Amino acid sequence: MPTISRNNKELPKWSSLNGKPIQLQNKITVLGFLGNDIMKNEGNVFNLNQKIYDKYVGFQDFQIVMIAQEGSQEQVKLLVEKLGGFTENMSAWKFVFAKPDEIQAYYDSFKLHGKLDVNKSTSEVIIIDKDRSHRGRKGKDRDGKTEYKESYNTTSAADLHNDMSDDVKIMLREYRLALKRNNKRKDFHLHESK
Repeated sequence: MPTISRNNKELPKWSSLNGKPIQLQNKITVLGFLGNDIMKNEGNVFNLNQKIYDKYVGFQDFQIVMIAQEGSQEQVKLLVEKLGGFTENMSAWKFVFAKPDEIQAYYDSFKLHGKLDVNKSTSEVIIIDKDRSHRGRKGKDRDGKTEYKESYNTTSAADLHNDMSDDVKIMLREYRLALKRNNKRKDFHLHESK
């Protein structure tokens, strides 16, 4: 899957909902920006939960990280409670909290074409690989048309169900294949040294 940008900044050590540190390195991450109006984005989070999270939560290195504004912790707790009514395993949903200017600076570091709204939120989410590279679509599609897709619109069930679901599946497959290759090499070297 094409790389949009490399060596993106690690998530700052912002406070998280469960108090544990959250990082992007060594994880396949769907990254979103909830800002301070959590309930306004509730439908988008539910779309993401249904179309992406529920499909891939079983993969050990998969997570969805949402950046919300400090002070919205209670709203986020309510949201998590509601999500928990539909989803048994909530372990890969991660929420971190930061000040508005910190959220803006972190968003800007990805050099996206999109923008955050006045609440420091967007309905768009991005995919980050285990090396903190931003992944998406660029180049030619199956029909030979030029395409560029840096983010996925959580208000669009079709965008999530089709493009994003395919792209997350490709990423997970890439890592599984790499893992198999590495394990085969280890086996080969073990047999060789005996």
